[in-house]
Amino acid sequence: MGVYKVLIKPAAGKELSTLGSKQDRQRLVEKIAGLALNPRPPGAGKLTGYSDRYRLRQGNFRVVYLIDDDRREITIFKVGDRKDIYK
Repeated sequence: MGVYKVLIKPAAGKELSTLGSKQDRQRLVEKIAGLALNPRPPGAGKLTGYSDRYRLRQGNFRVVYLIDDDRREITIFKVGDRKDIYK
C-alpha cells in the first residue's frame, strides 16, 4: 500500500495536547503514526455524509481525518472525546 504523509491541523494538535492523561496521548500518537502505513486500519469507520473522511477510535477518544490517495496524504482534522468530537 505504501507510506502516506500524515499532516495535523494546528487546531487538532492543540486538542491532542490537552487530552486526558499522558498515557492516553501517547496511545493516540501511536495510532496516528500507524495511519502512515495503513490509512484504513481495522476499526476505522467512514463518516456518514462525507466521501473521504474517517474516524479512528482509541478508548473514549476519536480522531477524525481525511485521506487523499492521489497525493498520499492523511490530514488530521479533529481529536477529542467521543462525546464532543462530532458536534
